[in-house]
Amino acid sequence: MGRLKQKGKAGAAKNYTTRSAAVKKLQCSLADFRRLCILKGIFPREPRNRKKANKGSSAPTSFYYTKDIAYLAHEPILKKLREHKAFAKKLSRALGRGEWASAKSLEENKPIYKLDHIIKERYPTFIDALRDIDDALCMAFLFSSLPSSARLPPELVENCARLSAEWQLYTLHTQALRKAFLSIKGVYYQAEVMGETITWLVPYQFTQNVPTDVDIRVMLTFLELYQTLLSFVFFKLYTDSGLVYPPPLDAKKDEGAAGLAALSLQNISRTVPAQTTTTPVVNGRQITGKDVRQTIKAISTDVSMDVSEVQAPLPEEQSDVQEEDFVVHTSKSDPNATSLPTLQSLSSLPGTLSTNLFSPYTFFLSREISRPIFEFILKCFGGRVGWPASSGGGSPFTDSDPSITHVIIDRPVVEKEESADQRELRRRRKYVQPQWVVDCINAGKILLEDNYAQGKSLPPHLSPFGEYEGAYVPMEGGDVSMSAEQDNEEEDEEMEEDNTADGGIDAALSAEVETTAMLRAAELAAEAAGIDSSTFEARVEQIKKKQPQQSQKAKTDDQEEDMNKMMMSNKQRKLYEKVKHGQQKRVNERLKLENRRKELNKKQS
Repeated sequence: MGRLKQKGKAGAAKNYTTRSAAVKKLQCSLADFRRLCILKGIFPREPRNRKKANKGSSAPTSFYYTKDIAYLAHEPILKKLREHKAFAKKLSRALGRGEWASAKSLEENKPIYKLDHIIKERYPTFIDALRDIDDALCMAFLFSSLPSSARLPPELVENCARLSAEWQLYTLHTQALRKAFLSIKGVYYQAEVMGETITWLVPYQFTQNVPTDVDIRVMLTFLELYQTLLSFVFFKLYTDSGLVYPPPLDAKKDEGAAGLAALSLQNISRTVPAQTTTTPVVNGRQITGKDVRQTIKAISTDVSMDVSEVQAPLPEEQSDVQEEDFVVHTSKSDPNATSLPTLQSLSSLPGTLSTNLFSPYTFFLSREISRPIFEFILKCFGGRVGWPASSGGGSPFTDSDPSITHVIIDRPVVEKEESADQRELRRRRKYVQPQWVVDCINAGKILLEDNYAQGKSLPPHLSPFGEYEGAYVPMEGGDVSMSAEQDNEEEDEEMEEDNTADGGIDAALSAEVETTAMLRAAELAAEAAGIDSSTFEARVEQIKKKQPQQSQKAKTDDQEEDMNKMMMSNKQRKLYEKVKHGQQKRVNERLKLENRRKELNKKQS
């Protein structure tokens, strides 16, 4: 006889548990339960049947896996949270009784937990941690720009600012930046580190306020985890590059708003302390260097060795052994099979982007330009950057330096009197707007400065991230070229001629109307246009010949698609229809934008 099933003790009722039951089992508060779930990466689940999972009740609630809650019950942080709760009670009682010595002792022995073991659990390998730092970087840059308050202690904001500067310094040192985009939210950056693509967002340098409707406690819990994660990742990246972590900070330069220049990179070899040598003692007598040399000399005289028999190893350049070339052999079973890429072929491929794009140029940032943003971008691509004293200290040169080739400026052109030296200096420089820098990076080449000159209307700033195939791409530059206008005019003229010549025949026959009403209307239109009956009949026969082939092909494709859908399961068919609906939606959006662009071009012309 099989085991009897009891209601509420098998299936979904056993696999899932409600949030209130989880809090009761863990014996912690709701705030501590939320913190534990965030730190451990446990989130609510949606059962297939909520009524069965809730043991017959249909009340709205959140569900968790029962195994996840059992996993949380053995978490060391849960024990620390309970100890902290007892510590808070003891401290409040000591302060209420005026026992200051006892309160001070309790404060010194305050229970503190660490998240090191959680980072090792959630990220078994370093690459896993590197893939997951996108959100961590966004959160660190966000909190580094927020003002300190009662809910945000200044130490937290300073730590986020330090982590942000360390990441920028490493990206600048390795020249890992690949793309950038100036959006309404802020500046999107994309870097490539150890083969992984990392994208993060940096807000603009405006005065930020924490909204009252945002639960800052949840964000602070995420930030607590992200700070530990970034510290682990940065330590690994810096030490693998042979650099000291954390990088030393120059307090004077930092007070002068030097930015990244306040941090200095140091090699590990420079900072290794000299090992203290201790003199060995043998039989109560200290061994000196003279005794060691005499002992070595005595050993060398006793051992006789024929030096001619010892052959020195050949250097690699003089070695006769040559590296064998990889010979590609075609497959016998499949001669059309493509060969796999080799290390030699991959190394010969051109790079995706030149990291020394701005190395031949020297830039000067005007006072209205956001210096931290463009200093970071230009230095990542080899540019030499300077700025006025009002933007902070640490500039390597002033605006009168003759080596300046580009001035990044975002002000309208103002007529003013200039001396001969100033006019000569202005003639030798290029005055461009900030968008030119980002567009050059995304294009992978130096663009013409005339389209981005001071005071000019800028071309569209396109996003370089993840556009799907067949997406709408606006025209580069604000105007349409003459050749494109001429092509559009010729196409419009040809379309008008065809419509006049056909007299609406194409529209009548493409609809596959069985009646002769639309054909009669087309015949009348052709007669009104002065087209001969023989020409009209030839055109009708030509369209009738094309139409069966197109309709037959369309019918064949539809039948094949219907047969494929019949072989699918219900879930696969719904997913397929959803994908096709999304594709058609994107096509319609692209056509709509293209039609709008054509209308604007006609109005401008």
